[in-house]
Amino acid sequence: MRALLSHDLPRSRVLAALLIACFIGLLGAPFIFPGTQALNVAAKIIVFILLVASYDLLLGYTGIVSFAHTMFVGIGAYGIAIASTRLGSDWASLAIGFAAALALSAVLALAMGLASLRVKAIFFAMITLAVASAFMTLASQLSDFTGGEDGLNFQLPEILRPSTEFMDEPLLGVTLDGRLLTYYLLFVAVAALILLLLRIVNSPFGRVLQAIRENEFRAEAIGYRPVVYRTGANIIAALLACCGGALLALWLRYTGPETAMSMEIMLDLLLIVVIGGMGSIYGAVIGSVLFIVAQNYLQALLKWAGSLVEGVPIVSTLVSPDRWLLWLGLLFVLAVYHFPGGIVGRLRLAAWTRGRRVKA
Repeated sequence: MRALLSHDLPRSRVLAALLIACFIGLLGAPFIFPGTQALNVAAKIIVFILLVASYDLLLGYTGIVSFAHTMFVGIGAYGIAIASTRLGSDWASLAIGFAAALALSAVLALAMGLASLRVKAIFFAMITLAVASAFMTLASQLSDFTGGEDGLNFQLPEILRPSTEFMDEPLLGVTLDGRLLTYYLLFVAVAALILLLLRIVNSPFGRVLQAIRENEFRAEAIGYRPVVYRTGANIIAALLACCGGALLALWLRYTGPETAMSMEIMLDLLLIVVIGGMGSIYGAVIGSVLFIVAQNYLQALLKWAGSLVEGVPIVSTLVSPDRWLLWLGLLFVLAVYHFPGGIVGRLRLAAWTRGRRVKA
């Protein structure tokens, strides 16, 4: 297990327990939480874990603030959608679209890195925002290829379609069909990519990224070229985001500007990185689970709470389901205030402090 996690252990029993709970919950989600909504939420969590972890490679490990991350998500999603609609709904078409999306993502990330990473952080952030906005506008205008604002609906290979059933009888109350297979395809792919990302951040390359984040001038003084390493991190993060976009398109069987490239998704990624803890791949897991669950079930919780205080002045208004964004924002403020280093950072600090006390 230590080698599988690249010797980057949770270093906190509470954190380890939370990670195991998340892993088991997502692995058994179709059987533990039956229903279409629960399965959609679990699939969204899986995709966001990859997207957040890839963005954390930029923000948390390298110190790069980029607003173009969703652009690469959109490239991956549109690569799958365009190939499936133009070439056919088979595995060869998916492979061609995915390979083309990866190649385009790598080229754009390289160009952005070489052209922009030499400037100061705030200017690079503005450049990425401009490029992402231009690309989203382009996706909306090229309706012959992208479907414009309406997006693209497409068919998957027959084995991944909901109409394909592998058993006549349900197993533990769950129908074994192509939809379930697609879910576990997402789960296995993201698990493998997260382990790969753990290997990257704990390699000498990852250590240099952290050194550049902490003190760029000192890292350059001992022989490392920050532009080269930042560009490399930018390309890796772009490729992982492209993979996340492709997986999102596979699950939705649809892609459009708002589902893959909107600024709302970019802000969600930023919030989850801060909540989970910057500079920690495990923070992507914990933060994604908490944020997506709150985003999807907070309204239902407020509806239930509103029924208990119905008729009570002011209180009934505050707990109205229409106020769910207010409560979500409040939860975020409280999380940042009480966990300035993120949930993972706070848990690891508590474990380290407890260990020091025991030794003393």
